Amino acid sequence: MSTTSTASTTSATGGGKVSPASAARRAVRRRAARVWAGRIGLAVFVIGGWQAFTTWGIVDPFFYGQPSGIWKRLIELFQHGTQFGSFYQNIWTTIQEALVGFAVGSLTGIVFGVALGQSRYLSDVLGPYIKMVNAIPRIVLGSIFIVAFGIGVTPKILLAAVLVFFIVFFNAFQGVREVDRNVLANVRVLGASRWQITRHVIVPSALTWIIASLHSAFGFAIVGALVGEVLGAQSGLGLVIKTAQNNFDPNGVFATMLVIAVIVLGAEWLIGKLERRLLSWRPPAPSEANAL
Repeated sequence: MSTTSTASTTSATGGGKVSPASAARRAVRRRAARVWAGRIGLAVFVIGGWQAFTTWGIVDPFFYGQPSGIWKRLIELFQHGTQFGSFYQNIWTTIQEALVGFAVGSLTGIVFGVALGQSRYLSDVLGPYIKMVNAIPRIVLGSIFIVAFGIGVTPKILLAAVLVFFIVFFNAFQGVREVDRNVLANVRVLGASRWQITRHVIVPSALTWIIASLHSAFGFAIVGALVGEVLGAQSGLGLVIKTAQNNFDPNGVFATMLVIAVIVLGAEWLIGKLERRLLSWRPPAPSEANAL
């Protein structure tokens, strides 16, 4: 017993040995370093190969652009703007449309998903209509919205909201259906009201499904805003891309796409922070535990 105690004390206080917690932290740091090294290496390989192939004439930069030209075009856009106003204003227009569409689509998707997930009657009645609307090509909906509401921000918000709605709705609906029936039976026996069951049992249980859908939903909100801007707009990144395409300016197209990628990655980071905060009560999944 004393030998074991002495060994434990030596391991915790130093004595040439490393504690398990310290070893775990080092393993996490080493893994993060390897991941970032892989990411940077892949980026250098792709961008460097792209630059080399266009410089050597293997790939025609007239059609596919060139990393150095894309960077130069990006600086020009930020410094001199576009014919539709400053580049910052166009970025903000697209972000505003995507954010409002994301909020509207997420809220309505959660409400309808939770409601239909709890009511078999509503699910049977509204299910075919939801599937019917979901089957309509989004570009057709965008054209209908523009005809109905003009070329302002409203049709872009609506198109973004529609794309987000179906992703969140189906995840929320399935999340509600996956709630443990034994838990529901127990809280009913304890006298919980329908609202208390929904608030304290169903929504928290389905939250994992809902948050998972939000990761891809914002990307679809951006897509909806961009498609609406390509169909008809007075400003926005979609209009910038469309104009660059019509002018045979691949560097302008890729430069704008780079900005869009940064916006989506920033939103993904924020949603990840929200997920960790809202699901802090949840124990790590087996895959997450094995990654540590």
